[in-house]
Amino acid sequence: MDTTKKTIIVFSGDLDKVMAAFIIANGAAAMGDDVTMFFTFWGLNTLRKAEKVQIKTKKSFLQAMFGWMMPRGADKLGISKMNFGGMGAPMMKMVMKQQNVTSLPELIQTAKDQGIKMIACTMSMDVMGIREEELMDGLEYAGVATYLGEADEANVNLFI
Repeated sequence: MDTTKKTIIVFSGDLDKVMAAFIIANGAAAMGDDVTMFFTFWGLNTLRKAEKVQIKTKKSFLQAMFGWMMPRGADKLGISKMNFGGMGAPMMKMVMKQQNVTSLPELIQTAKDQGIKMIACTMSMDVMGIREEELMDGLEYAGVATYLGEADEANVNLFI
């Protein structure tokens, strides 16, 4: 076990939970730890590009519906509590800006700059009809075995 390695499963697509995952990840990386973030199911929405992407392969009807209904990227995520019909996230972002809290897109960029490994779960991508072209650059793509291998070497494993 490597006491300087942390893994985080990002399962949630809620702004507040994803922010917590990136704050913890960036904090650990700043302390010199190796950090791996594994994005699965709703957490994959964090990694989606904001713009619609032309896909080379055809999606099934349900996969296309998932893509249409899910938020595209970090700026479109809602919050887990008190969402107020979609107004919760903008209100939260306004308060965070007033308090000089780093935004989620900035946290993501900091994670990239610090060399945090971000892995998109290929099984979840298949289920939800998300293609590599629809996700941000600089990611790795793998399944649960890769995450488990990373987790075996870590002293902290979080599920957010």
